[in-house]
Amino acid sequence: MKPVLLAGETFHITSFASKGYEVGASSRYTNGAERYLAAMAACGIEVTQIGGERCESEFPTSLEALSAFSCVVLSDVGMLSLLYTPQTRAGRRSVNRLELLRQWVESGGALMMAGGYTSFQGMDGMALFHGTAVEECLPVECLSGPDGVEAPEGLDPAIVQPGHPILDGISVPIPYILGINRTLARAPNDATILVQVPYRGAVLPLLAVRFYGAGRTLAWATDIGPHWLSRDFLDWEGYDRLMANMIRWLVREQ
Repeated sequence: MKPVLLAGETFHITSFASKGYEVGASSRYTNGAERYLAAMAACGIEVTQIGGERCESEFPTSLEALSAFSCVVLSDVGMLSLLYTPQTRAGRRSVNRLELLRQWVESGGALMMAGGYTSFQGMDGMALFHGTAVEECLPVECLSGPDGVEAPEGLDPAIVQPGHPILDGISVPIPYILGINRTLARAPNDATILVQVPYRGAVLPLLAVRFYGAGRTLAWATDIGPHWLSRDFLDWEGYDRLMANMIRWLVREQ
């Protein structure tokens, strides 16, 4: 298997502390994918990560460059971080990387979107994937407005398709999650919901898959790390296998 490209999951946090007239500032850098990267390594899957702040300059801009990877995972990185390029900032034409990803999948590539505050449409509606070429190939549709659900009471995943290869060897119950991006399921003949969660008398897709052209796509509508993944989920013995199974199904190793 060629390396997996993970785009996103990095955060710069700046804080200010005031003591009377004196104000101090501090900053720190956080990688929300540390648990995910450890799981991939434990399962023998190589991952190349491009943090959200580096996508503008480093995310692939051609089908040839994408072909170096077996799969692309977009996680907590918004549409603008992929659309902006050094060329467009200088006022010149450039590639539309959302359309590039769609074409890559259609020709046999593999794409996963994982949830978070800046995934799908986003907690504040800032991820902006609704109506884009990336949404066109995903197994779910994005809302047109803010889609984040904070659930401190916990949401309990329920398996809908227990025989699917992604769920092979996964013990139940799957631990609770603390948040999710609300999305809309596509028609059953166009995509498959594997896992869902109950929410206010309805159900929301948590894990969905789709064949698109010659390629495959997957939507995981919650985090791949904290905080929407509970500590119980992160410590769960099935975490590594579930995350690895998603990739292996996408790249046709299952």
